[in-house]
Amino acid sequence: MNAATSDAPPGTRTLAYVLERDAAGPGVLELIEERSALIREKLAEHGAVLLRGFDIGGVDGFAAVVRQLSGEPLEYSERSSPRSTIKGNVYTSTDYPPEEEIFLHNENSYQSSWPRLLYFHCAAEPTSLGATPLADIREVYRLIDPAVREEFARRRWMVVRNFHEGFGTDWRQIFNTDDRAEVEAHCRAKNLEFEWREGGGLRTRGIRDAVHRHPDTGEEVWFNHITFFHHTTLAPEVQAGLLELFGEDELPSNTYYGDGGTIPADVMDHLRSCYRAASTRFDYRFDDVLIVENMLAAHGREPFTGPRKIAVAMAEPHVPARTGGAAQATA
Repeated sequence: MNAATSDAPPGTRTLAYVLERDAAGPGVLELIEERSALIREKLAEHGAVLLRGFDIGGVDGFAAVVRQLSGEPLEYSERSSPRSTIKGNVYTSTDYPPEEEIFLHNENSYQSSWPRLLYFHCAAEPTSLGATPLADIREVYRLIDPAVREEFARRRWMVVRNFHEGFGTDWRQIFNTDDRAEVEAHCRAKNLEFEWREGGGLRTRGIRDAVHRHPDTGEEVWFNHITFFHHTTLAPEVQAGLLELFGEDELPSNTYYGDGGTIPADVMDHLRSCYRAASTRFDYRFDDVLIVENMLAAHGREPFTGPRKIAVAMAEPHVPARTGGAAQATA
């Protein structure tokens, strides 16, 4: 049992505290039962815990790991990216092409509630790269220019999502239903404005806080999807293609200040640089289980080669004190 440190060899440096099985030690479920208090302590300190060297036992064993520490895994709803269900509420990691990077973000931070813990299980190692980079969002908060932080704290931030019929992931997959009334009820409950578009599409708008206080420690954290959803974070060729196809107002996703104001390009560049400065990584090994404290650590995905298979699950829902203004439909 040991903690990885910043002077660890390349490829092993990670934010996570590493719990590695001793040959004579307990299995993974017994370890969690015996050391759940330690795991919780290290999650609060490091933002992530890596369980390494254990026989997990496939998808059923992975689900059992989640239940042992957190109870039943959560359903993935109001999705930000395509995933496939493996079994129950265990999903594939984001189904994007392997050559694409997925930028650092906090799961469901654009919603009115989110999971506190995320679980990643390595069912097959990539041949190269393919890490789940991590960044301490307390450190991201500290790195951001105070004037930038204060403007977002004052104005908040807005996410606008356009679900176009016949393009990308449509609203039926996002909301797990083809019933418009169910979608509308969900939006009202989650403080999302919604607008049905000509041709069967849907637009939603949500205004959220950019800075949160951690519910246990009271620390200020940079917890949002401002950078992830902003069109300038996309690869240049993807960004150019989407702008040509839709124009900025109709992009599948984009972010603004909470009052609708445009976020300047230099601010977006600064935010991305702060995430990257705080980023760490490690190389997956077969049967690794990574547990991430979602309100302390952002995660992403490196491009990769080879057969990388990462199963994911989410647990322990959290509802903040303030979730946004009242939702409404717009014409």
